[in-house]
Amino acid sequence: MPLNLHLLRMFATVVRTGSFSRAAEALHVSQPAISKGVADFELQIGSRLLDRVPKGVRPTREGQALMRHAEALFAAERAAEEEMRSFRNLGEGSLRIGASTTIASYMIAEYLGIFHNAYPSIDLHIISANTREIADLTIGHEVDIALVEGPIKDENLTVKPWQTDAMELIVGPHHPFATAMMPIDPHAIAAETLIVREPGSGSREVVTKALANHGIEPRRTLEIGSTEAIKQAVARGLGISIVSTAAVTDQTAQGRLKIIPMGDLKIQRRLWQLKIPGRLDAPAAVVFEQLLNGKSANLAIANSPS
Repeated sequence: MPLNLHLLRMFATVVRTGSFSRAAEALHVSQPAISKGVADFELQIGSRLLDRVPKGVRPTREGQALMRHAEALFAAERAAEEEMRSFRNLGEGSLRIGASTTIASYMIAEYLGIFHNAYPSIDLHIISANTREIADLTIGHEVDIALVEGPIKDENLTVKPWQTDAMELIVGPHHPFATAMMPIDPHAIAAETLIVREPGSGSREVVTKALANHGIEPRRTLEIGSTEAIKQAVARGLGISIVSTAAVTDQTAQGRLKIIPMGDLKIQRRLWQLKIPGRLDAPAAVVFEQLLNGKSANLAIANSPS
C-alpha cells in the first residue's frame, strides 16, 4: 500500500517538534487529530514509529529510518516549490545558507550584498553553526548552500574546495609575545594557555592538527564556543589563540590584538562547500554558488537596481 503522505507529514512534524501538541500547532490542526493520524500511520506501516518519553516523544529505530526518507521527500517538495517560484526571473522565494561561524561572520557579507541587490525579492536565511552542525543540516536538506571551515568525511556528502584561509596567532597587547621583534619559536606556544573553539569546530580541528604535526602540545587549553568571545578573552590576557586573519582585522587595527608570526609554522586551511550528490539545486542556489565562485558577479551587478 502506498504511503499516505498526509499522515507522513504529521509523523515527521511530531518528530521535528518533539511533541504532539507542538506538531498540532505547526500544522494548525487539533492534537487529537495528530494523535489519531500517527496511530493510523503506524497501523499502515506495521511498526511502532514513536516512543513516549517524559519530555515528549522520540522516533524508534523504524521511525528514524522513515524520518530520513521523509526529510528527503519534503526537501524535494520545497525545492520544487522554490524552483517554480524561481522561474519567474528569481522574482520571489528564499535561499537558505548554512555557514560555519567564521565564514558566516566575516567572509560572506559581500556575496550576500551583491545577491540581495540583484534579487531583492529573494528572502535570505543565514544559519551559523560549527562545521559538523552545518554538515548535518545539509544532509537533512535544511540548507541550500553549505560552506564550512573544517574537513568533512561523510558518505552522504560531496566536498569541494571553495577558498583558502590563513590562520594567525593572536595575543593581547600586554602579552610578552606582543613585544617580540622577530617571529617567535612556535614551540613557545606549548607553555601558554591556548584558547580553542568547541569540538566539532573546523577551526579547532585545523589548529590542533597543525600544532601536533610540529610536535606542539599546549600545557593548558581553554574552550570557548565563539570566535568573538575568544578574541575578547585574548584581548583581556586570558590566553592566546590561532584564528582566521579575516576575524581580527578590526581589532588589530585598533591595537586591541596583535598578530604574532610563528616562525616556520604557517597555518592555512581550505574552506569547503558541501553538497548532496544528485540533488537538483534551485535556480537561486545555482546563482549564489556561481557568485561564490566568481562566475556571476557581472550578471548580479547588471541585474541590480540603478
